[in-house]
Amino acid sequence: MGMRRPDRADDERAVARRQLLTWAATGAAVLGTGGALAGCSSSGSASADSANGDSPNDSFSPAAPTDPPAVPGLPVPSATPVGVRSKPVFKVHDLLPTAPSNAVALTIDDGPSRLYTPQVLQLLRKYDIRATFSVVGSEAHANKDVIRQIAADGHVLANHTMTHPQPFSHRSAAQIRQQLTDTQSVVVDAGAPVPTLFRSPGGDWSPTVFQEAARLGLTPIDWDVDPRDWARPGVNKITEKLLAAKPGDILLCHDGGGDRSQTLDALRSVLPALKAKGYAFVTL
Repeated sequence: MGMRRPDRADDERAVARRQLLTWAATGAAVLGTGGALAGCSSSGSASADSANGDSPNDSFSPAAPTDPPAVPGLPVPSATPVGVRSKPVFKVHDLLPTAPSNAVALTIDDGPSRLYTPQVLQLLRKYDIRATFSVVGSEAHANKDVIRQIAADGHVLANHTMTHPQPFSHRSAAQIRQQLTDTQSVVVDAGAPVPTLFRSPGGDWSPTVFQEAARLGLTPIDWDVDPRDWARPGVNKITEKLLAAKPGDILLCHDGGGDRSQTLDALRSVLPALKAKGYAFVTL
């Protein structure tokens, strides 16, 4: 089979990925920090997964720039402020009091990944499960078609900041606001609904983070079952942790930020097993 001729979409993705690399390089200079960072629980910025053509590795670029450059021409979604919370949502019924008593929520962070997210979506279709995807804005901007597919499949999109900087709570109010606002814009620009949920990188919260999220109409969500799949502890360990879920739990997994093959392998057995237990999967 001959090689496919690059089309306009390929060119756009290449430009977006170069921009992600520029952001990462700028961040190293601005913050003066480095090191290999991985995953949502202790993640970095624009992932190598996106910047290096979805190569499956867990080496994140240095800490994200404090103020990522604005992407020109994006829509500015309107926002209806909500009440400021003092803590995030940890349990399904804290947010959805009328959900079934046996409800659990699967949340999937740090994507979308051109390599892993479509495989996750295929698996969710197979078992007729809807999930909540906490997306990183820079990844969403580079993979608009994947964002559209997530929405088309009936899943919920949550805001997970523009570049996943950590520690997020140490940013100023203006910096936090820009991270959230830019992500709202790129998700809408990709053709998906305006997010109403927000997950802070690493579950790092502060009064300022809660205030800025509320200003944009975003409800803060966390988790209570963390298999640390981003660290690639092995399929068995991820599976064991997820299978220990109880009714009302919010489960954390990842489709972006590196090699997520262990996560996929674990979900292939976990999803049907939890359904066999009688659990009902709900979106947040």
